[in-house]
Amino acid sequence: MSFTSLPFLVLVLVSVGVYYLLPKKGQWVALLAASMVFYCVGGGKTVLYVFYTAATVYVSGRLLGHFNALRRAAPKEERKAITAKYKPYRRGVVLFACLANFVLLYILKYWNFTAELLQPLADQVSPGSQIPLSELVLPLGISYFIFQSVGYVIDVYRDKYQPEKNFAKLLLFVSFFPQMVQGPIGRFDQLAPQLLAQRSADYTNLKYGIQLMMWGYFKKMVIADAAAPLVQTVFTSYQLLPGNNVLIGAFLYSLQIYADFSGYMDIICGLCQMLDLQLAENFERPYFSKSVAEYWRRWHITLGAWFKTYLYYPVAVSGAAKRLTKWGSRVFGARFGRTLAASFALVVVWLTTGLWHGASWSYI
Repeated sequence: MSFTSLPFLVLVLVSVGVYYLLPKKGQWVALLAASMVFYCVGGGKTVLYVFYTAATVYVSGRLLGHFNALRRAAPKEERKAITAKYKPYRRGVVLFACLANFVLLYILKYWNFTAELLQPLADQVSPGSQIPLSELVLPLGISYFIFQSVGYVIDVYRDKYQPEKNFAKLLLFVSFFPQMVQGPIGRFDQLAPQLLAQRSADYTNLKYGIQLMMWGYFKKMVIADAAAPLVQTVFTSYQLLPGNNVLIGAFLYSLQIYADFSGYMDIICGLCQMLDLQLAENFERPYFSKSVAEYWRRWHITLGAWFKTYLYYPVAVSGAAKRLTKWGSRVFGARFGRTLAASFALVVVWLTTGLWHGASWSYI
């Protein structure tokens, strides 16, 4: 279901109306129902993947919560021993959650890309053989809801908060429909309490929420969609055009991609403001950055934060990174060794970022 379609606007109006008409204790149920309608209309049977992810992270969270409770209930002098005793089990639960979801993501999004890479090798080994391709339909926003859900499991593993005991409420966190297509990637401790809170209609929130949605539609439909055909012409026929036209096309592409993505974000954030919810900020005027590093901190903020928290730091302090630092320090000096582990972690993050955006060599 496109955010610029009439059915989406109808869903927004109905959802906001029902949300405030229902008794406050049941308001979160309206959000869950709207999310299921959105996904069933836009993705059909692929809604089962959402239930699969929610089920795996629910079970994982409850198991991790049980181990955490055992440690907290023990006397202080025994906690270290209990932590060591259950550490393999806790890591096993996290590994299960990651494999259950990332393997699904790989099969649905990346298997065909892998098969195309391996096909020449298969032809050499067995001429005429064909590596089977996946014909499964890619669900809406699968990268977003899997990253968000796995982050929840890792945070529970780190004992940052208690796991959610109500499966339906966790399903709402996993499937909240404004986030499904473009994000942002939410943190459970920031988003879930807002989704489950009891609220009353507020004229100011409704007014400014509608204004923000209209600004988002302007960015998307007036700026981005108008620039798209010009950009397409330049990118497909750049050999035939003078250099100044190519330069203008590159500039328009920068404008198009920002207006398209941030326009969607404004639509989403405007809708959430109407519901008195505040999503994490995803853009902070990135084109006004003073450096490339600052630009990436201000563009797709929640994705960068996810990679930093759940991939960069674990890789940078891992045993492999420490061994790499020792080897680099011994061979090339201490300064090089200190830089090597951080650089290795950065390469892993950016390679993963490229693959996250698309299964093709251009993104890699």
